[in-house]
Amino acid sequence: MFFQKDQKKIGSILKNIYKPHLSKKNIDSLKDQIFELIKTFNKKNSKKKIEISEKTSLLISYGDNINSNQKKSIRVFQSFYRKNLMKYFNTIHFLPFYPSSSDSGFAVKDHYKIEKKIGNWSDIKKISKFNNVMADIVINHSSARGLWFKNFLKKRKPGKDYFLTIDNKFDTSKVVRPRDHKLLKKIKIFNKTDYLWRTFSPDQIDLNFKNPSVLLRFIKIMIHLIGNGIGIFRLDAIAYLWKKNSTKCVNLKQTHEVVKLFRVITRLLNKQTLIITETNLPEKENLSYFGNNDEANWVYNFSLPPLLIHTFLFENSSYLNKWSKKLPNTKVGNSYLNFIASHDGIGMRPTEGILNKESLKNFLNRLKKNGSKFSYRKVQNKSKKVYEANITVFDALKKSDFDPNGKFCLERYVAAHAIMISFEGIPAIYLNSMFGKSNDEAKYVITGNNRDVNRYKWNYKNITKKLSDKTSKQSIFYKSLGKLLDIKKKQKAFHPNAKRLNMNLGNKIFCFKRMSLDKKQTIISITNCSSITQRPKLDKKYHKWKNIINPEIKSIKIETFVLKPFETQWLSNI
Repeated sequence: MFFQKDQKKIGSILKNIYKPHLSKKNIDSLKDQIFELIKTFNKKNSKKKIEISEKTSLLISYGDNINSNQKKSIRVFQSFYRKNLMKYFNTIHFLPFYPSSSDSGFAVKDHYKIEKKIGNWSDIKKISKFNNVMADIVINHSSARGLWFKNFLKKRKPGKDYFLTIDNKFDTSKVVRPRDHKLLKKIKIFNKTDYLWRTFSPDQIDLNFKNPSVLLRFIKIMIHLIGNGIGIFRLDAIAYLWKKNSTKCVNLKQTHEVVKLFRVITRLLNKQTLIITETNLPEKENLSYFGNNDEANWVYNFSLPPLLIHTFLFENSSYLNKWSKKLPNTKVGNSYLNFIASHDGIGMRPTEGILNKESLKNFLNRLKKNGSKFSYRKVQNKSKKVYEANITVFDALKKSDFDPNGKFCLERYVAAHAIMISFEGIPAIYLNSMFGKSNDEAKYVITGNNRDVNRYKWNYKNITKKLSDKTSKQSIFYKSLGKLLDIKKKQKAFHPNAKRLNMNLGNKIFCFKRMSLDKKQTIISITNCSSITQRPKLDKKYHKWKNIINPEIKSIKIETFVLKPFETQWLSNI
């Protein structure tokens, strides 16, 4: 049953999006179609809730990240996951598994299908019975080789008027770019000359959300995915959704209203669904997608990866400390999604306003020495800036000016993850990071795609064999991160919304306190960010607190408290 306030809310949002483009009659018709979709879904599906707690940890993986020649890759992944990863993770983010023409799945050809070599919808449903499953809605653009675009060129449905074209009067001089290719493609179509909008690549054509049929189509896609076991949605590149003449064409009001609309719709569906916005932007813009607790449920904590890596490479936590102190606590129902590595690279836009020019320059030089490639974006004066560093976290942290031979590479790696896992929010670990994977230079040589250095695919037998060898690099990294995840899920003070309080103990230490929602448990996460033993001065009230990472140490003694190079300790009051 829908309350009148829900109908009014959706009507108001649609009005904010489409007025003056649509008449009141057309807006009311669109509202009625949306409610009919919700009613139809709820008749067929009973209520289901997603439980979010300290037990919530997320694994990021492609459907074919682990494969063999004998089975559909997602079934191979499921077998591996049950044996090796299910004990640490209860949520899986499958990166795009749809048929795609490029960009490792992000140039979607058909949102209703799964790539045949990966599997089918029944495979997703099976996995969703025991785990939360997160999937991408690639909402900003679609493949130039997909059905929609083919139909667009023929004025057929579905696809008719789905793609954004502009004329030469549209002022793009202020447009914020995430890439450095030519934005517009001149085409002659339907007896006139127009320009196609391509935010991310020539193969990814931006969709026209000024056409309400496009919005309705994505609501149908979302409901279709929920019906097939998806409970969490990553809205890919959502910030660029709406375009308006003579503006930056990023973070526009209509884009925020679309996110609000999805939040309301998912709240009204019987199966609880969460919305995640993917906005690789300066922090203030990124956090704006929480709205007034009425937009995204989760927001990617994009500033955390570059600041963590910078801290350990330069053995200085001052930027990280300053940032953490200012970062607002989340409200219950909202959460940060914390990560260090993803299928892309280490975003540099989130450091804007945090790292100064000299620090950023030194950071990029150090990453280049460690083997990083760089992807660029165009800025308004026609010059280029680094958009992201394309490098695995292992290679990024492998060596530094303080440790040119990589003596402490494992310790740095584990410490960075210990901070990320214990920080306020939900931890997300990329599958390749579980095994300390280095750059896939062979794949890069073949494709020339910078991002492919971090998109290695594992053979099932090969990785299983490596994990069975206790001395292998993969086994050591897997057990080190697994131990932290196992401890984390048993601590109420690591609930995603447990309060975080920054503790500044100098620029060689990163320290913060977490307090459980019931205020019974408090944990101090304290890390030595340097290659030199540190003796931080903790208050005497923490005397005899438990070291839960190393429980053999029954209680700490403030007078003799020592942190080895790049060591993390989690100190609990209970």
